[in-house]
Amino acid sequence: MTHLNVVCQRLQNQHIASTGFEKPGDVVKWLGAVQAQDYLGSLWAIGLRMQNATEQAVERAVANRTIIRTWPMRGTLHWVSATDVRWMLELLTPRVVASNARRLQQQFDLDEAVLARSRKVLERALQGSQQLSRNAVYRALEATHISTAGGRGLQIVWRLAQEGVICFGAREGKQPTFVLLDEWVPHAKSMARHQALTELAQRYFTSHGPATVQDFAWWSGLAASDAQAGLEMVKSHLAQEVMGGQAYWFYSSTSTAQEASPTAHLLPAYDEYTVAYKDRSAVLDPSYAQRADSGHGISPTMILDGQIVGTWKRTLKKGSAVITPNPFTRLTKAQERAFAAAAHQYGAFLGPPAEWPKASGHAK
Repeated sequence: MTHLNVVCQRLQNQHIASTGFEKPGDVVKWLGAVQAQDYLGSLWAIGLRMQNATEQAVERAVANRTIIRTWPMRGTLHWVSATDVRWMLELLTPRVVASNARRLQQQFDLDEAVLARSRKVLERALQGSQQLSRNAVYRALEATHISTAGGRGLQIVWRLAQEGVICFGAREGKQPTFVLLDEWVPHAKSMARHQALTELAQRYFTSHGPATVQDFAWWSGLAASDAQAGLEMVKSHLAQEVMGGQAYWFYSSTSTAQEASPTAHLLPAYDEYTVAYKDRSAVLDPSYAQRADSGHGISPTMILDGQIVGTWKRTLKKGSAVITPNPFTRLTKAQERAFAAAAHQYGAFLGPPAEWPKASGHAK
């Protein structure tokens, strides 16, 4: 196995090269979770894996409660399927909660007594399917003499979301809202721990493979022993290849077909393709990784034939979205055309057309 094999299979398995999904919920369920701290970017992360997707269609899935935004793993915001949110929180958040308890008390004076009071306050304020903005949530806490100053409010909602008390609801204008999880998705199911571990491992290696067990532990936030246990439960259904002394696991019927070159994709910040692996060397050349502007997948990335070759940003103007690319190397005319096509796909998702500059090929 080579890096080329790895990226070709990941592009297929993550449904970037083959956008076969029709619904946002199907994308999120397939991937297991989609990183979502950059809200607008995360909508595109879902949309780029769909056929004929629009930003409005993904937002409707949020309002219709088929995808849920919360903190299910690593203390980081993700989208998860409504049917998965309960068992994923139960499996993955206790370790994060335990490891952050001292930090919350020492840095924010948030002990278990204050958090219990906060829980009761928000359960009362949100009951009856209320959706409150962040500021309204903070006001409810302040009214009962629970300070939200100095980042305290965010730490409270972060912790209560991981406990499965609250999650994000639909946006109110451009502002996020919070709701009670049990009211928002009352049919979210629980699982026995071994079943949840098996399900998560199966989802990850099927949708993100080829990947190592260390990648799985990084992505999920599981202890190394739990990640290994999850792999053991599913590896009879997976294929294995060794590269650089590391075992890579993936769904056994995965096609190794390579996309016609050049093939370009404009991925958002924190896309699963770039950040869901502990070792990102397959997608980011070491010489580029040393650049101050490499982004390491945290910035929106230009992907060419599976490799990160630059970063990009958008500027919304009246009637259009202007794309500003930052390629790490000079692009050929064919590569420019491939990225212009990717920009067109992004524009179709946004609504206003996206403009790719005619001359962006110089390295910066």
